[in-house]
Amino acid sequence: EGKGGDWGGAHTTLNLSAFSGGGPNITQHPPPSLLPAPDYDKSQWINEKEKLGLDFPNLPYFIDGTTKLTQSNAIMRYIARKHKMCGETEEEILRVDMLENQIMDFRMSLVMVCYNPDFEKLKPGYLEQLPGKLKLFSNFLGDRKWFAGEKLTFVDFLMFDVLEQNRIFEPKCLEPFKNLKDFMDRFGALEKVAAYMKSSRFLKMPINNKMAKWGNKKE
Repeated sequence: EGKGGDWGGAHTTLNLSAFSGGGPNITQHPPPSLLPAPDYDKSQWINEKEKLGLDFPNLPYFIDGTTKLTQSNAIMRYIARKHKMCGETEEEILRVDMLENQIMDFRMSLVMVCYNPDFEKLKPGYLEQLPGKLKLFSNFLGDRKWFAGEKLTFVDFLMFDVLEQNRIFEPKCLEPFKNLKDFMDRFGALEKVAAYMKSSRFLKMPINNKMAKWGNKKE
């Protein structure tokens, strides 16, 4: 349980949940592949998961009354719909849908490098193409306040997460893109987001599980 991509999504889901006031409903055991014994007893999750009535037992999971969800994107969209954070106009909805999938591709491009045994050989190539990918996101944001427009949507949470991962990977990667840096500052300054990131629930690292060649350790 708890693949690297799911774990990255969990960061974003918890952030969105904290922002919308739904934090207590999300349970996030550290996946056994993230923390070696004795830091975590995986039987805690194994014993619990079959009792929860989840269609596809996985982490994180979300329970809201009779609604029981797994898969980070499904949880995120559920929370976002309840709080009208999926875009309202047709243009906003189209931008949200397209960016959600573009972010997924972007996230996976880093994941594939991080989990590859030839990580050190692949890292320079990833860094070489990174500015081009960031430029596309910069152009897409333009002079908008948020990625869909003037209103915050759930893709801003996804975007913040994946940009932060890349900034940890290469601290200067956002320097050429003022609007992306401003977006990161603006998002991080949101009262509920800032409070969440200062809380004990927030884990900046690890990004990936222990099988990865990078991003697999606590800070």
